[in-house]
Amino acid sequence: MNLQELNELDLNNIGDWPGLLKGILVLILCVGIGVGWYYFDTEDQLAQLKRVERQEQELRNTFEKKQAKAVNLEKYEKQLEEMKQSFGAMLRQLPDKTEVAELLVDVSQTGLASGLEFELFDPLGENRKEFYAELPIKIKVLGNYHQFGNFISGLATLPRIVTIHDIEITQGKDKRLQMEAVAKTYRYLDEESGR
Repeated sequence: MNLQELNELDLNNIGDWPGLLKGILVLILCVGIGVGWYYFDTEDQLAQLKRVERQEQELRNTFEKKQAKAVNLEKYEKQLEEMKQSFGAMLRQLPDKTEVAELLVDVSQTGLASGLEFELFDPLGENRKEFYAELPIKIKVLGNYHQFGNFISGLATLPRIVTIHDIEITQGKDKRLQMEAVAKTYRYLDEESGR
């Protein structure tokens, strides 16, 4: 078969074509249908399959995280109960409005019991936070290192929370050491009154 015979083929009468050409035409049509089928149907399904596989993996990860939490639920509940009790104990260490004056007396008596001489004991303005108020007290005391240590240690043993901040120790005028610091006491803000 040559090119002249290919030009003379009649598209309206494919049945008379030689067998080899019919086979090639069927093969081209099958490939065309396969490509069209893939393009119009299978490609979308493969893209959807990838999305669903990705979603499945995300759901598996979420499930594994939630399962790990569910397995440890009793531990978490027990830990939460312990935290509530601990938080309650800490709140009880915060004085209410009426106990703050007593606490200030306790702080000054702790300093005096440690052998310190107070030059300044100045309660500053109260700073309100979310559920508590902070009362800073600027103090300036004279003494030695051991007395300072006893004072700080004594504050730590008070039944209420007292923290020390901005400590500065310098040589005093009379050769004794001078410590300046800010002692902070805290009180619980009553939820109803906001006081």
